[in-house]
Amino acid sequence: MITEHLDTFAGLPVVEFDGERGAGDGLPAASAAAWAVRCFVHENGAQLRDLQDNFPLFLEAVDTAEVTHLVIGWWEYEEDPIELLIGVADRFPSLRALFLGDIVDGERHISWIEQFDLTPLFAAFPLLEHLEVRGGEGLRFTPMRNELLKVLRFESGGLPASAVQSVTASDLPALEHLDLWLGADERGRSVTVPNLGPILTGERLPALRRLGLQNADCQDEIAEAVATASVVARLESLALSMGALTDRGAEALLNGQPLTHLKELDLHHAFLSDAMADRLKAALSGVRVDLDDATGEPGWLDNEIWDDSGSYIAVAE
Repeated sequence: MITEHLDTFAGLPVVEFDGERGAGDGLPAASAAAWAVRCFVHENGAQLRDLQDNFPLFLEAVDTAEVTHLVIGWWEYEEDPIELLIGVADRFPSLRALFLGDIVDGERHISWIEQFDLTPLFAAFPLLEHLEVRGGEGLRFTPMRNELLKVLRFESGGLPASAVQSVTASDLPALEHLDLWLGADERGRSVTVPNLGPILTGERLPALRRLGLQNADCQDEIAEAVATASVVARLESLALSMGALTDRGAEALLNGQPLTHLKELDLHHAFLSDAMADRLKAALSGVRVDLDDATGEPGWLDNEIWDDSGSYIAVAE
C-alpha cells in the first residue's frame, strides 16, 4: 500500500503545483524543483480540478523551458497523461526526469492504475535520463536503442511480461539503475523468472550497477536465479525486497556466488527466521544489509496478497 506522495524525486524536492499560485507568487525557480501536477479535490472530496484543467495553469505559471523534473500524479480514468505530455513537449526542452503515476492508495489502488504505451515519451523528450512509472495495467513500449536513459523503474502490483520483454529487447547502454516491482499472480503478474534471463546475464545493460527485482510472490525463485546470475558480479546494489522471500531464497543467496562486493543488499519486508537473518549479517558483515521487517512468523494481513505459507508482498492493491 502506498500512502504518501513523493517528497523528493531524482535528487530534487517535489513542489506541488495546486493551480492556486501564478507566476511570481513565491514559486521556486523552475529548475530547482521536481514539479508535481495532478488532479485536485476539495477537502470534502468534491472534484476541484482535473489534470487537463490543472496542466495549462502550470504551463502559464512556470517557465517550463527550464523544468528538468516532472511528476504526474492522479488523473481521471478518461484522461491520457501521455497524450497530454507529448502535446506540449516543445514546452519542455530540458526535461530529464519524469515520474508517471504518483498516485497513492487513497486516490487509486496501484492495481487499478491504467498505464499506456510509453513509446511516444522517448521520442517527445529525447533528453530523458530518468523514468519511473507506477501501475502495470497496460504498461508497454516498443523495444528501442536509447543511449541516454540511466534510471528505469516500474512499480506494480502485477507486472505484465510484455513490459519486461520490452526492456530485455532494448539496447540501453547507459542504464545504471533498473527496478522492477513484479507483483503477484493474482494482481496480473505474468512475468516469469525465465523472462528475466537477459537482465540476469546483463545483456544490453553494460552500465547496470543497481538492480531491483522486488515485490514478488515468487521472490524465492528470483533469489535462486540471482544466486548464479552473471550480472551480480558488477552490481553495487541489489534489492530483492518487498516480496515473499523466505529462508529458502536466502539460503540460495548464501550458497551462490559471493555477494561481499556489494555496497547494499536490500531484503526488507521478508519472511526469514532469526537464525537466517544472523547468518546473512555474519556472511555479509561488510555490506549494508537491510533486514527491516524481514523476520518473524508469516501472518495474515487484510488487503494483501499471500501464498499458502502466509507470506505476502508489500504492495498489491
